[in-house]
Amino acid sequence: MAAHDVERESMEFDVLIVGAGPAGLSTACRLAQLNQEQGKDLQICVIEKGSEVGAHILSGAVFEPRALTELFPDWKDRGAPLNTPVSRDEIYMFGSAEKASKLPNFMVPKTFHNDGNYIVSMANVSRWLASQAEDLGVEIFPGFAAANVIYGENNEVCGVLTGDMGVGADGEPKDGYMPGMELRAKYTIFAEGCRGHLGKELIEHYQLDKDSTVQHYAIGFKEIWDIPAELHEEGLVVHSTGYPLKDEASGGGYLYHAENGQVFLGLIIDLNYTNPHLNPFAEFQKFKQHPQIRKLLENGKRVSYGARAIAKGGFYSLPKMTMPGAVLVGCDAGTLNFAKIKGNHTAMKSGMLAAETVFAAVVGENHGADLQEYTQAFKDSWVYDELYRSRNFGPVIHKWGTWLGGAYNTLDQNFFGGKLPFTIKDTRADHEGMQLAKDAKAIEYPKPDNKVSFDRNSSVYLSNTNHEEDQPCHLQLADSDIPIKVNLEKFDEPAQRYCPAGVYEVVTTDSGDKRFQINAQNCIHCKTCDIKDPSQNIRWVTPEGTGGPTYPNM
Repeated sequence: MAAHDVERESMEFDVLIVGAGPAGLSTACRLAQLNQEQGKDLQICVIEKGSEVGAHILSGAVFEPRALTELFPDWKDRGAPLNTPVSRDEIYMFGSAEKASKLPNFMVPKTFHNDGNYIVSMANVSRWLASQAEDLGVEIFPGFAAANVIYGENNEVCGVLTGDMGVGADGEPKDGYMPGMELRAKYTIFAEGCRGHLGKELIEHYQLDKDSTVQHYAIGFKEIWDIPAELHEEGLVVHSTGYPLKDEASGGGYLYHAENGQVFLGLIIDLNYTNPHLNPFAEFQKFKQHPQIRKLLENGKRVSYGARAIAKGGFYSLPKMTMPGAVLVGCDAGTLNFAKIKGNHTAMKSGMLAAETVFAAVVGENHGADLQEYTQAFKDSWVYDELYRSRNFGPVIHKWGTWLGGAYNTLDQNFFGGKLPFTIKDTRADHEGMQLAKDAKAIEYPKPDNKVSFDRNSSVYLSNTNHEEDQPCHLQLADSDIPIKVNLEKFDEPAQRYCPAGVYEVVTTDSGDKRFQINAQNCIHCKTCDIKDPSQNIRWVTPEGTGGPTYPNM
Protein backbone atom coordinates (compact mmCIF):
# COMPACT_ATOMS: atom_id res chain seq x y z
CA MET A 1 0.00 0.00 0.00
CA ALA A 2 1.49 3.38 -1.04
CA ALA A 3 2.07 5.86 1.75
CA HIS A 4 -0.65 8.20 0.49
CA ASP A 5 -3.34 5.50 0.10
CA VAL A 6 -4.21 5.29 3.78
CA GLU A 7 -6.98 6.37 6.07
CA ARG A 8 -5.87 9.36 8.11
CA GLU A 9 -6.89 10.57 11.52
CA SER A 10 -8.47 13.98 11.60
CA MET A 11 -8.55 16.59 14.36
CA GLU A 12 -10.57 19.80 14.34
CA PHE A 13 -9.73 23.13 15.95
CA ASP A 14 -11.17 26.59 15.87
CA VAL A 15 -7.81 28.07 14.88
CA LEU A 16 -4.72 26.28 13.62
CA ILE A 17 -1.36 28.07 13.54
CA VAL A 18 1.46 26.71 11.38
CA GLY A 19 4.84 27.64 12.88
CA ALA A 20 5.97 28.25 16.46
CA GLY A 21 8.13 31.30 15.86
CA PRO A 22 7.54 34.85 17.15
CA ALA A 23 4.64 35.50 14.74
CA GLY A 24 2.82 32.22 15.32
CA LEU A 25 3.23 32.22 19.08
CA SER A 26 2.17 35.86 19.40
CA THR A 27 -0.92 34.97 17.38
CA ALA A 28 -1.62 32.08 19.75
CA CYS A 29 -1.08 34.16 22.88
CA ARG A 30 -3.36 36.98 21.69
CA LEU A 31 -6.08 34.51 20.69
CA ALA A 32 -5.88 32.83 24.08
CA GLN A 33 -6.02 36.18 25.89
CA LEU A 34 -9.19 37.10 24.00
CA ASN A 35 -10.54 33.64 24.76
CA GLN A 36 -10.15 34.27 28.49
CA GLU A 37 -11.26 37.90 28.41
CA GLN A 38 -14.50 37.09 26.62
CA GLY A 39 -15.19 33.77 28.36
CA LYS A 40 -15.01 31.70 25.19
CA ASP A 41 -13.67 28.19 24.71
CA LEU A 42 -11.90 28.31 21.34
CA GLN A 43 -9.58 25.40 20.61
CA ILE A 44 -6.22 26.82 19.48
CA CYS A 45 -3.42 24.64 18.14
CA VAL A 46 0.14 25.43 17.04
CA ILE A 47 2.23 22.95 15.06
CA GLU A 48 5.99 23.24 14.59
CA LYS A 49 8.22 21.23 12.26
CA GLY A 50 11.28 21.50 14.52
CA SER A 51 12.05 18.91 17.19
CA GLU A 52 11.16 21.50 19.82
CA VAL A 53 10.01 25.10 19.91
CA GLY A 54 13.02 27.26 19.02
CA ALA A 55 14.94 24.47 17.26
CA HIS A 56 14.68 26.22 13.88
CA ILE A 57 14.76 29.82 15.11
CA LEU A 58 17.78 31.86 14.04
CA SER A 59 17.90 35.64 14.29
CA GLY A 60 20.63 38.21 15.00
CA ALA A 61 19.00 39.58 17.14
CA VAL A 62 18.55 43.08 18.41
CA PHE A 63 14.96 43.04 19.55
CA GLU A 64 12.55 45.96 19.67
CA PRO A 65 10.06 45.19 22.48
CA ARG A 66 7.15 47.30 21.22
CA ALA A 67 4.87 44.43 20.20
CA LEU A 68 5.87 42.33 23.21
CA THR A 69 4.93 45.18 25.55
CA GLU A 70 1.51 45.38 23.90
CA LEU A 71 1.07 41.60 24.24
CA PHE A 72 2.41 41.24 27.78
CA PRO A 73 2.87 44.64 29.48
CA ASP A 74 4.34 42.81 32.48
CA TRP A 75 6.85 40.76 30.44
CA LYS A 76 9.69 41.64 32.83
CA ASP A 77 7.79 40.20 35.79
CA ARG A 78 6.94 37.13 33.72
CA GLY A 79 10.64 36.42 33.18
CA ALA A 80 10.92 37.13 29.46
CA PRO A 81 14.55 36.47 28.41
CA LEU A 82 15.37 40.08 27.52
CA ASN A 83 18.43 40.40 29.72
CA THR A 84 20.82 42.60 27.75
CA PRO A 85 19.72 46.15 26.98
CA VAL A 86 21.65 47.83 24.19
CA SER A 87 24.21 50.18 25.74
CA ARG A 88 25.54 51.83 22.58
CA ASP A 89 25.84 51.49 18.80
CA GLU A 90 28.87 51.57 16.52
CA ILE A 91 28.78 51.46 12.72
CA TYR A 92 31.89 50.92 10.60
CA MET A 93 32.77 51.17 6.96
CA PHE A 94 35.24 48.41 6.17
CA GLY A 95 37.14 50.04 3.31
CA SER A 96 39.39 47.05 2.69
CA ALA A 97 40.57 43.80 4.26
CA GLU A 98 42.54 45.88 6.77
CA LYS A 99 40.86 49.27 7.06
CA ALA A 100 37.87 50.35 9.13
CA SER A 101 36.34 53.80 9.60
CA LYS A 102 33.76 54.47 12.28
CA LEU A 103 30.83 56.44 10.88
CA PRO A 104 29.77 59.57 12.75
CA ASN A 105 26.21 59.65 14.06
CA PHE A 106 24.91 62.13 11.50
CA MET A 107 25.81 59.70 8.67
CA VAL A 108 23.86 56.82 10.18
CA PRO A 109 20.15 56.32 9.35
CA LYS A 110 18.22 56.66 12.61
CA THR A 111 16.63 53.27 11.95
CA PHE A 112 20.01 51.80 12.97
CA HIS A 113 19.89 53.40 16.42
CA ASN A 114 18.91 50.92 19.13
CA ASP A 115 18.03 52.88 22.25
CA GLY A 116 15.51 50.87 24.26
CA ASN A 117 16.21 47.62 22.41
CA TYR A 118 17.69 44.34 23.68
CA ILE A 119 20.21 41.79 22.47
CA VAL A 120 18.40 38.46 22.66
CA SER A 121 18.27 34.87 21.52
CA MET A 122 15.00 34.68 19.59
CA ALA A 123 15.06 30.90 20.01
CA ASN A 124 14.82 31.45 23.76
CA VAL A 125 12.24 34.24 23.37
CA SER A 126 10.16 31.80 21.31
CA ARG A 127 10.47 29.13 24.00
CA TRP A 128 9.29 31.66 26.56
CA LEU A 129 6.36 32.71 24.35
CA ALA A 130 5.42 29.04 24.00
CA SER A 131 5.31 28.66 27.77
CA GLN A 132 3.03 31.71 28.02
CA ALA A 133 0.76 30.29 25.31
CA GLU A 134 0.51 26.92 27.02
CA ASP A 135 -0.29 28.59 30.32
CA LEU A 136 -3.17 30.29 28.48
CA GLY A 137 -4.47 26.94 27.22
CA VAL A 138 -2.94 26.71 23.75
CA GLU A 139 -1.96 23.24 22.47
CA ILE A 140 1.53 23.17 20.89
CA PHE A 141 2.79 20.17 18.93
CA PRO A 142 6.48 20.25 17.95
CA GLY A 143 7.82 17.68 15.50
CA PHE A 144 4.81 17.95 13.19
CA ALA A 145 5.60 19.32 9.75
CA ALA A 146 2.74 20.83 7.75
CA ALA A 147 3.23 19.16 4.38
CA ASN A 148 0.14 20.14 2.38
CA VAL A 149 -2.74 22.60 2.43
CA ILE A 150 -6.25 21.14 2.65
CA TYR A 151 -8.61 22.99 0.31
CA GLY A 152 -12.39 22.87 0.58
CA GLU A 153 -15.11 22.59 -2.03
CA ASN A 154 -15.27 26.37 -2.41
CA ASN A 155 -11.50 26.78 -2.76
CA GLU A 156 -11.14 27.82 0.88
CA VAL A 157 -8.30 26.73 3.17
CA CYS A 158 -9.61 24.10 5.60
CA GLY A 159 -6.35 23.22 7.39
CA VAL A 160 -3.21 21.24 6.69
CA LEU A 161 -2.04 17.70 6.26
CA THR A 162 1.00 16.82 8.37
CA GLY A 163 3.81 14.84 6.81
CA ASP A 164 3.93 11.06 6.97
CA MET A 165 6.50 9.55 9.32
CA GLY A 166 8.50 6.45 8.41
CA VAL A 167 8.48 6.65 4.61
CA GLY A 168 11.57 5.31 2.86
CA ALA A 169 13.57 7.03 0.14
CA ASP A 170 11.70 4.86 -2.36
CA GLY A 171 8.41 6.39 -1.24
CA GLU A 172 7.19 3.19 0.41
CA PRO A 173 6.25 2.81 4.10
CA LYS A 174 8.91 1.37 6.43
CA ASP A 175 8.38 -0.47 9.69
CA GLY A 176 6.84 1.94 12.14
CA TYR A 177 5.16 3.98 9.40
CA MET A 178 2.71 6.59 10.69
CA PRO A 179 0.51 8.46 8.23
CA GLY A 180 0.17 12.19 8.60
CA MET A 181 -2.94 13.66 10.14
CA GLU A 182 -5.57 16.01 8.80
CA LEU A 183 -5.60 19.06 11.04
CA ARG A 184 -8.71 21.04 10.16
CA ALA A 185 -9.74 24.46 11.43
CA LYS A 186 -12.22 27.25 10.86
CA TYR A 187 -9.18 29.44 10.18
CA THR A 188 -5.55 28.57 9.56
CA ILE A 189 -2.79 31.10 10.20
CA PHE A 190 0.47 30.50 8.35
CA ALA A 191 3.52 31.69 10.29
CA GLU A 192 6.23 29.51 8.73
CA GLY A 193 8.88 32.21 8.52
CA CYS A 194 10.81 33.35 5.47
CA ARG A 195 9.93 31.51 2.22
CA GLY A 196 7.51 29.19 3.94
CA HIS A 197 6.80 26.44 1.45
CA LEU A 198 3.04 26.48 2.08
CA GLY A 199 3.00 30.27 2.13
CA LYS A 200 4.73 30.20 -1.25
CA GLU A 201 2.05 27.80 -2.55
CA LEU A 202 -0.79 29.94 -1.20
CA ILE A 203 0.62 33.13 -2.72
CA GLU A 204 0.72 31.41 -6.10
CA HIS A 205 -2.61 29.58 -5.70
CA TYR A 206 -4.57 32.72 -4.79
CA GLN A 207 -2.36 35.15 -6.77
CA LEU A 208 -1.80 37.13 -3.59
CA ASP A 209 1.20 38.97 -5.07
CA LYS A 210 -0.45 40.21 -8.29
CA ASP A 211 -0.32 43.80 -7.05
CA SER A 212 3.13 43.53 -5.43
CA THR A 213 6.70 43.67 -6.65
CA VAL A 214 8.73 40.48 -6.38
CA GLN A 215 9.95 39.52 -2.92
CA HIS A 216 13.67 39.99 -2.29
CA TYR A 217 15.87 37.98 0.01
CA ALA A 218 19.23 37.86 1.71
CA ILE A 219 21.10 35.02 3.35
CA GLY A 220 22.04 35.69 6.95
CA PHE A 221 24.85 33.82 8.71
CA LYS A 222 25.21 33.66 12.46
CA GLU A 223 27.75 32.29 14.89
CA ILE A 224 27.95 32.48 18.67
CA TRP A 225 31.40 32.84 20.23
CA ASP A 226 32.71 32.84 23.78
CA ILE A 227 35.31 35.61 23.91
CA PRO A 228 37.82 36.76 26.57
CA ALA A 229 36.22 38.80 29.33
CA GLU A 230 38.52 41.79 28.77
CA LEU A 231 37.24 42.13 25.20
CA HIS A 232 33.57 41.76 26.03
CA GLU A 233 31.33 44.82 26.47
CA GLU A 234 27.81 43.64 27.27
CA GLY A 235 25.20 45.60 25.34
CA LEU A 236 27.46 46.89 22.55
CA VAL A 237 25.93 46.64 19.05
CA VAL A 238 28.28 46.84 16.06
CA HIS A 239 27.26 46.94 12.39
CA SER A 240 29.50 47.16 9.36
CA THR A 241 29.27 47.70 5.63
CA GLY A 242 31.84 47.37 2.86
CA TYR A 243 34.44 44.57 2.97
CA PRO A 244 34.17 41.75 2.03
CA LEU A 245 31.11 42.70 -0.06
CA LYS A 246 32.54 45.93 -1.41
CA ASP A 247 32.45 44.98 -5.08
CA GLU A 248 30.59 41.69 -5.45
CA ALA A 249 27.36 42.07 -3.46
CA SER A 250 25.43 44.30 -1.08
CA GLY A 251 24.90 43.51 2.57
CA GLY A 252 26.66 44.01 5.86
CA GLY A 253 28.02 42.52 9.04
CA TYR A 254 26.87 42.57 12.65
CA LEU A 255 28.43 41.80 16.02
CA TYR A 256 26.38 41.95 19.21
CA HIS A 257 27.87 41.65 22.70
CA ALA A 258 25.31 39.46 24.46
CA GLU A 259 25.19 38.14 28.03
CA ASN A 260 27.46 35.48 29.53
CA GLY A 261 30.61 36.71 27.77
CA GLN A 262 29.29 35.81 24.33
CA VAL A 263 29.06 37.65 21.05
CA PHE A 264 26.58 36.99 18.25
CA LEU A 265 28.12 37.76 14.88
CA GLY A 266 27.24 37.28 11.28
CA LEU A 267 27.10 38.54 7.73
CA ILE A 268 24.01 39.33 5.67
CA ILE A 269 24.38 39.01 1.89
CA ASP A 270 21.67 40.12 -0.53
CA LEU A 271 20.70 37.27 -2.84
CA ASN A 272 20.44 39.49 -5.91
CA TYR A 273 24.21 39.14 -6.50
CA THR A 274 25.10 38.35 -10.13
CA ASN A 275 28.52 36.65 -10.01
CA PRO A 276 27.98 32.85 -10.01
CA HIS A 277 31.46 32.34 -8.52
CA LEU A 278 30.51 34.14 -5.30
CA ASN A 279 30.42 31.86 -2.25
CA PRO A 280 28.40 33.45 0.58
CA PHE A 281 29.80 31.09 3.22
CA ALA A 282 33.37 31.90 2.17
CA GLU A 283 32.56 35.62 2.23
CA PHE A 284 31.46 35.18 5.84
CA GLN A 285 34.81 33.53 6.64
CA LYS A 286 36.61 36.51 5.06
CA PHE A 287 34.50 38.90 7.14
CA LYS A 288 35.73 37.26 10.34
CA GLN A 289 39.35 37.79 9.27
CA HIS A 290 38.95 41.58 9.24
CA PRO A 291 41.11 42.95 12.11
CA GLN A 292 38.11 44.70 13.66
CA ILE A 293 36.40 41.30 14.04
CA ARG A 294 39.35 38.94 14.32
CA LYS A 295 40.76 40.69 17.39
CA LEU A 296 37.69 39.57 19.34
CA LEU A 297 37.62 36.00 18.03
CA GLU A 298 41.21 34.78 17.78
CA ASN A 299 41.41 33.78 21.44
CA GLY A 300 37.76 32.84 21.70
CA LYS A 301 35.75 29.71 21.00
CA ARG A 302 33.01 29.20 18.40
CA VAL A 303 30.02 27.43 19.96
CA SER A 304 27.25 27.59 17.35
CA TYR A 305 26.65 28.15 13.64
CA GLY A 306 23.60 28.58 11.42
CA ALA A 307 22.18 30.39 8.42
CA ARG A 308 18.77 31.29 7.04
CA ALA A 309 17.16 33.34 4.33
CA ILE A 310 15.70 36.75 5.21
CA ALA A 311 12.71 38.29 3.40
CA LYS A 312 13.75 41.88 2.77
CA GLY A 313 11.54 43.18 -0.03
CA GLY A 314 9.63 45.34 2.42
CA PHE A 315 6.58 47.47 1.74
CA TYR A 316 6.29 47.09 -2.03
CA SER A 317 6.73 43.31 -1.85
CA LEU A 318 3.95 42.69 0.67
CA PRO A 319 1.37 40.29 -0.77
CA LYS A 320 -2.30 40.29 0.03
CA MET A 321 -2.24 38.46 3.34
CA THR A 322 -5.75 37.04 3.47
CA MET A 323 -7.54 34.34 1.50
CA PRO A 324 -10.64 32.27 2.21
CA GLY A 325 -10.05 30.52 5.51
CA ALA A 326 -6.48 31.66 6.11
CA VAL A 327 -4.07 34.51 6.87
CA LEU A 328 -0.34 34.90 6.24
CA VAL A 329 1.62 36.59 9.04
CA GLY A 330 5.21 37.57 9.83
CA CYS A 331 8.00 36.62 7.47
CA ASP A 332 5.65 34.27 5.59
CA ALA A 333 4.22 37.56 4.30
CA GLY A 334 7.53 39.46 4.33
CA THR A 335 6.84 41.97 7.12
CA LEU A 336 10.52 42.43 8.09
CA ASN A 337 11.75 46.03 8.17
CA PHE A 338 15.16 45.81 6.56
CA ALA A 339 15.86 49.48 7.25
CA LYS A 340 16.11 48.42 10.90
CA ILE A 341 17.47 44.92 10.17
CA LYS A 342 14.59 43.78 12.37
CA GLY A 343 11.51 41.69 11.77
CA ASN A 344 10.58 40.09 15.07
CA HIS A 345 8.53 43.00 16.39
CA THR A 346 6.66 43.47 13.11
CA ALA A 347 6.07 39.70 12.81
CA MET A 348 4.65 39.59 16.31
CA LYS A 349 2.33 42.54 15.72
CA SER A 350 1.07 41.12 12.42
CA GLY A 351 0.17 37.92 14.28
CA MET A 352 -1.57 39.82 17.06
CA LEU A 353 -3.67 41.70 14.51
CA ALA A 354 -4.53 38.41 12.81
CA ALA A 355 -5.55 36.93 16.16
CA GLU A 356 -7.99 39.78 16.83
CA THR A 357 -9.53 39.55 13.35
CA VAL A 358 -9.81 35.76 13.35
CA PHE A 359 -11.20 35.65 16.89
CA ALA A 360 -14.02 38.02 15.94
CA ALA A 361 -14.78 35.93 12.84
CA VAL A 362 -14.88 32.62 14.72
CA VAL A 363 -17.00 33.99 17.57
CA GLY A 364 -19.32 35.56 14.99
CA GLU A 365 -19.53 32.20 13.19
CA ASN A 366 -18.17 33.76 10.02
CA HIS A 367 -16.15 30.68 9.04
CA GLY A 368 -13.88 30.25 6.02
CA ALA A 369 -14.20 33.85 4.84
CA ASP A 370 -11.56 36.05 3.24
CA LEU A 371 -11.05 38.42 6.16
CA GLN A 372 -10.65 41.82 4.55
CA GLU A 373 -10.95 43.27 8.04
CA TYR A 374 -7.37 42.10 8.62
CA THR A 375 -6.15 44.10 5.63
CA GLN A 376 -7.70 47.24 7.09
CA ALA A 377 -6.41 46.52 10.61
CA PHE A 378 -2.91 46.05 9.19
CA LYS A 379 -3.13 49.34 7.25
CA ASP A 380 -4.24 51.15 10.40
CA SER A 381 -1.35 49.76 12.47
CA TRP A 382 2.11 51.05 13.28
CA VAL A 383 3.58 48.13 11.32
CA TYR A 384 2.19 49.48 8.06
CA ASP A 385 3.40 52.99 8.89
CA GLU A 386 6.86 51.71 9.77
CA LEU A 387 7.19 49.67 6.59
CA TYR A 388 5.88 52.54 4.48
CA ARG A 389 8.49 54.93 5.86
CA SER A 390 11.19 52.41 4.94
CA ARG A 391 9.68 51.50 1.56
CA ASN A 392 12.60 52.75 -0.56
CA PHE A 393 15.43 51.58 1.71
CA GLY A 394 16.23 48.29 0.00
CA PRO A 395 15.49 49.31 -3.60
CA VAL A 396 17.86 52.31 -3.51
CA ILE A 397 20.70 50.12 -2.19
CA HIS A 398 20.05 47.63 -5.01
CA LYS A 399 19.82 50.33 -7.68
CA TRP A 400 22.35 52.94 -6.51
CA GLY A 401 24.80 50.93 -4.41
CA THR A 402 25.93 51.15 -0.80
CA TRP A 403 27.30 54.71 -0.81
CA LEU A 404 24.74 56.63 -2.88
CA GLY A 405 21.87 54.49 -1.65
CA GLY A 406 23.08 54.88 1.92
CA ALA A 407 23.25 58.66 1.53
CA TYR A 408 19.67 58.75 0.25
CA ASN A 409 18.48 56.59 3.12
CA THR A 410 20.21 58.76 5.73
CA LEU A 411 18.60 61.87 4.23
CA ASP A 412 15.18 60.22 3.96
CA GLN A 413 15.14 58.61 7.41
CA ASN A 414 16.89 61.27 9.48
CA PHE A 415 15.47 64.48 7.99
CA PHE A 416 12.20 63.50 6.30
CA GLY A 417 11.00 60.62 8.49
CA GLY A 418 10.84 58.29 5.49
CA LYS A 419 8.42 60.56 3.65
CA LEU A 420 10.43 61.84 0.69
CA PRO A 421 7.90 61.78 -2.18
CA PHE A 422 9.67 59.21 -4.34
CA THR A 423 8.78 55.68 -5.37
CA ILE A 424 11.75 53.44 -6.04
CA LYS A 425 11.08 49.79 -6.79
CA ASP A 426 13.25 46.79 -7.60
CA THR A 427 11.27 44.52 -9.90
CA ARG A 428 13.91 41.93 -10.82
CA ALA A 429 13.77 38.66 -8.88
CA ASP A 430 16.94 37.63 -7.05
CA HIS A 431 17.57 34.59 -9.26
CA GLU A 432 17.47 36.67 -12.42
CA GLY A 433 20.46 38.44 -13.92
CA MET A 434 23.07 35.82 -13.03
CA GLN A 435 26.13 36.35 -15.22
CA LEU A 436 27.48 33.54 -17.33
CA ALA A 437 30.42 31.94 -15.53
CA LYS A 438 32.75 32.64 -18.46
CA ASP A 439 31.95 36.37 -18.28
CA ALA A 440 32.16 36.72 -14.49
CA LYS A 441 35.22 37.54 -12.42
CA ALA A 442 36.72 34.46 -10.76
CA ILE A 443 36.97 34.68 -6.96
CA GLU A 444 39.75 32.98 -5.04
CA TYR A 445 38.98 32.17 -1.41
CA PRO A 446 41.66 31.37 1.17
CA LYS A 447 41.64 28.06 2.98
CA PRO A 448 40.16 28.19 6.49
CA ASP A 449 42.64 28.58 9.34
CA ASN A 450 40.41 26.56 11.74
CA LYS A 451 40.90 29.26 14.31
CA VAL A 452 38.64 32.05 13.08
CA SER A 453 37.54 30.68 9.70
CA PHE A 454 36.24 27.16 9.11
CA ASP A 455 34.85 24.81 6.47
CA ARG A 456 31.19 24.08 5.91
CA ASN A 457 31.15 20.55 7.30
CA SER A 458 32.55 21.49 10.70
CA SER A 459 30.14 24.41 10.78
CA VAL A 460 27.07 22.31 10.00
CA TYR A 461 28.14 19.98 12.83
CA LEU A 462 27.66 22.89 15.27
CA SER A 463 24.09 23.41 14.05
CA ASN A 464 23.09 19.96 15.40
CA THR A 465 21.47 19.17 12.06
CA ASN A 466 20.01 15.72 11.56
CA HIS A 467 17.50 14.05 9.26
CA GLU A 468 16.24 10.50 9.11
CA GLU A 469 18.58 9.10 6.46
CA ASP A 470 16.14 6.78 4.67
CA GLN A 471 13.41 9.22 3.64
CA PRO A 472 12.36 10.92 0.39
CA CYS A 473 14.64 13.83 -0.53
CA HIS A 474 13.02 17.10 0.52
CA LEU A 475 15.05 19.06 -2.06
CA GLN A 476 13.12 18.29 -5.21
CA LEU A 477 14.34 18.88 -8.77
CA ALA A 478 11.72 19.74 -11.38
CA ASP A 479 14.15 18.43 -14.02
CA SER A 480 17.09 16.27 -12.94
CA ASP A 481 19.03 17.15 -16.10
CA ILE A 482 19.13 20.91 -15.52
CA PRO A 483 21.93 21.03 -12.88
CA ILE A 484 24.49 19.49 -15.26
CA LYS A 485 23.15 20.35 -18.71
CA VAL A 486 22.14 23.95 -17.97
CA ASN A 487 23.43 25.27 -14.66
CA LEU A 488 26.89 23.68 -14.83
CA GLU A 489 27.43 24.68 -18.44
CA LYS A 490 26.21 28.26 -18.03
CA PHE A 491 26.89 29.14 -14.40
CA ASP A 492 29.35 26.52 -13.12
CA GLU A 493 26.39 25.25 -11.04
CA PRO A 494 26.25 27.93 -8.31
CA ALA A 495 24.38 25.61 -5.91
CA GLN A 496 27.83 24.26 -5.03
CA ARG A 497 28.60 27.68 -3.55
CA TYR A 498 25.41 29.45 -2.47
CA CYS A 499 24.31 26.64 -0.11
CA PRO A 500 25.71 27.39 3.38
CA ALA A 501 25.67 23.71 4.35
CA GLY A 502 27.40 21.93 1.46
CA VAL A 503 24.22 20.15 0.40
CA TYR A 504 24.93 20.34 -3.34
CA GLU A 505 27.97 18.90 -5.09
CA VAL A 506 29.03 18.22 -8.67
CA VAL A 507 30.99 14.98 -8.59
CA THR A 508 32.95 13.25 -11.34
CA THR A 509 32.07 9.59 -11.88
CA ASP A 510 34.60 6.84 -12.70
CA SER A 511 33.69 7.23 -16.35
CA GLY A 512 34.50 10.94 -16.24
CA ASP A 513 30.88 12.13 -16.38
CA LYS A 514 29.57 14.85 -14.09
CA ARG A 515 26.81 14.05 -11.60
CA PHE A 516 24.75 16.38 -9.38
CA GLN A 517 24.72 15.09 -5.79
CA ILE A 518 22.29 16.24 -3.09
CA ASN A 519 23.43 15.66 0.51
CA ALA A 520 20.00 16.36 2.01
CA GLN A 521 21.15 15.26 5.48
CA ASN A 522 23.18 18.48 5.70
CA CYS A 523 20.26 20.83 5.00
CA ILE A 524 19.79 23.53 7.64
CA HIS A 525 16.47 24.68 6.15
CA CYS A 526 17.72 28.10 5.05
CA LYS A 527 15.71 28.00 1.74
CA THR A 528 18.51 29.71 -0.25
CA CYS A 529 18.38 27.05 -2.98
CA ASP A 530 14.64 27.58 -3.45
CA ILE A 531 15.34 31.29 -3.95
CA LYS A 532 18.65 31.55 -5.80
CA ASP A 533 18.73 28.66 -8.29
CA PRO A 534 19.02 30.52 -11.65
CA SER A 535 16.78 27.94 -13.36
CA GLN A 536 14.26 27.85 -10.48
CA ASN A 537 14.60 24.08 -10.63
CA ILE A 538 14.92 23.32 -6.89
CA ARG A 539 11.85 23.16 -4.67
CA TRP A 540 12.27 22.94 -0.91
CA VAL A 541 9.55 20.92 0.83
CA THR A 542 9.32 19.77 4.43
CA PRO A 543 11.28 16.67 5.40
CA GLU A 544 10.03 14.29 8.06
CA GLY A 545 9.04 16.12 11.25
CA THR A 546 11.86 16.93 13.73
CA GLY A 547 14.41 16.97 10.88
CA GLY A 548 16.82 19.86 10.42
CA PRO A 549 18.91 21.92 12.82
CA THR A 550 18.45 22.04 16.58
CA TYR A 551 19.63 25.49 17.56
CA PRO A 552 20.11 25.78 21.32
CA ASN A 553 19.96 29.58 21.73
CA MET A 554 20.23 31.19 18.31
